Amino acid sequence: HVIIYGDLPKNKENVIYLSNHQCTVDWIIADMLAIRQNALGHVRYVLKDGLKWLPLYGWYFSQHGGVYVKRSAKFNEKEMREKLRAQMKAETPMYLVIFPEGTRYNPEIPKVIADSQSFAEKEGLAILKHVLTPRVKATHVAIDSMKDYLDAVYDVTVAYEGTVDHKGQRKLAPSMTEFLCKECPRVHIFIDRIELKDIPEEQIYMRRWLHERFEIKDKLLIEFYDAKDSKRRNKFPGKSVHSKLSLKKTLPSLLFLGGLTASMLLTESGRKLYVKTWIYGTLIGCLWVSIKP
Repeated sequence: HVIIYGDLPKNKENVIYLSNHQCTVDWIIADMLAIRQNALGHVRYVLKDGLKWLPLYGWYFSQHGGVYVKRSAKFNEKEMREKLRAQMKAETPMYLVIFPEGTRYNPEIPKVIADSQSFAEKEGLAILKHVLTPRVKATHVAIDSMKDYLDAVYDVTVAYEGTVDHKGQRKLAPSMTEFLCKECPRVHIFIDRIELKDIPEEQIYMRRWLHERFEIKDKLLIEFYDAKDSKRRNKFPGKSVHSKLSLKKTLPSLLFLGGLTASMLLTESGRKLYVKTWIYGTLIGCLWVSIKP
């Protein structure tokens, strides 16, 4: 079940989508929102550089407008700006997904959380419990490069039910397999649509603004996971909608992809083509992204 809070516009928009990050399923959440706006094909991601070597997908994300970035001092601002400008020049619809934390929040790796909190304390920023201290570079470059192209920024907070143990402690978010096999009964998505005029332009001030947005996320997640009243847990405050998709939005894709895959796997020549596509597609894709990321 998909439970949505806040205001998700019905119409397509050119947006930057900022979200907390805890598992691979977070990528799909962006698709879940985009398809409800008839904007599924517009979704593009800012990804850490190592993901460009994913078989087939690394090349696909790059060709579909994805931006690969390196962390900290190795971050290439010029390269990111050039890629975004090329997308704007081509008048490409933009639904750019950024996870500003830079890595997943994983309660089973407390050192990452502790280091993030220590950094926030050192920088005079609020210490966050259920999210990591956000990094501003990619967000600033994206907003600054596309400020005249964007309609808004979506600030999205995601929480998965069933991710608290018997002691009341938060545990690992669901894997893709667990999510698809219904190990997570409901996903809760809080959306705040922000006008560009309400976001500071200079990086030093945007950094403070972004951290304040993550403070809001943290308060929402504290309410979700830690509310003293058990009746208030496993939900965000405010009104919500149980959002369902009609079959006309999902069945055609299922029939097309299912039929295409089945027709390949049911014949010997089809199976050979399927395997060769993965092998040669991966090799050519890796070569391509190494030359033209």
